[in-house]
Amino acid sequence: MTGKVDLYNTAYGNYSADVYREIRLETYGQDFGQTSWVTTEESNEIPRALGVRSGANVLEIGCGSGHYTLHVAETTGCRIVAVDINEAGVRNANRLAEARSMGSRVRFQPCDVSKTLPFQDAGFDAAFANDVLCHVPERLALLQELTRVLRPGGKLLFSDALVIGGMITHQELSTRSSIGLYVFSPPGENERLIEQSGFRLLGASDTTANAATIAKRWRDARERRKGELVAVEGEATFCGVQEFLSCVHTLTSERRLLRYLYLAEKP
Repeated sequence: MTGKVDLYNTAYGNYSADVYREIRLETYGQDFGQTSWVTTEESNEIPRALGVRSGANVLEIGCGSGHYTLHVAETTGCRIVAVDINEAGVRNANRLAEARSMGSRVRFQPCDVSKTLPFQDAGFDAAFANDVLCHVPERLALLQELTRVLRPGGKLLFSDALVIGGMITHQELSTRSSIGLYVFSPPGENERLIEQSGFRLLGASDTTANAATIAKRWRDARERRKGELVAVEGEATFCGVQEFLSCVHTLTSERRLLRYLYLAEKP
C-alpha cells in the first residue's frame, strides 16, 4: 500500500529548476507553477467568470507557488491576497512578487484555512480556490468564512476533484490520498454546502475529462525525465508521485472519481 508522498514540498522547493519548468510546460502548455488539474483554458477563464476588474480586491485560497496569482494581478489590474498552508510555496511566491515588483498589489501569507480567516467582513470582491477545498476537513466552515469576507454580490469559484462517481477500492483511495489530507464527497454535496453557507449557486461544470488529460500528461512528462527527477526527489518519492498520477488518470478517465467547477455568488 502506498505511504505518504511528498509532492508539494518537492514541487515548490524545486520550482525554479529547469526540469520542473519543462514538466509544467509539457503538462499544461503554459507555466503558472501549477500542481493542480486546472487547464490553461480554465486558468484564463477564472478572472472572467469572477468578473475581476482593475482595482478589485481578490482572495485566493491555496496559492501554491504564486505564479498564477501574479499572472491574474498583472493581466487584470486587481489586488490579491493569497494564502497557502505550504511554507515552501509561500516563500517562493514572495520571491516571485519581489522580483516582479508586485508587492504593492499582491500579498502572500501562510494560513490554515480550516480555521477562521484573518480578514475583515466584506473585504473582498471575489475569491477562488483551485483544487484546494478537498484538502479542508471542515468545508462548510470555510465556505461560511468565505461568505463572511466577500461583499454582497461577490463571487466565489472553486473546484473539487474528489466527487465520487463510482466504485473505488480501498487501495485506490489510499493511493489517491497519498500526497496529503483529502476529503471525498458524494454527488450534490458541494451544491448543498454552497447553499447552506449562504451562497447562491450560479453554475457547476463537469471538468473530469480535463483532469484525466492533465494527470496523464504530467505522469508521462515526469517519466521521460526519470533520471533527473530521481536525482532530486529520490527513488521512493519519484515512484510514489508516478503511482499517484496513474491512479488519478485511471479513476478520472473511468469516471469513478469526478472533478467539478463551481461558481457561486453572495446575495
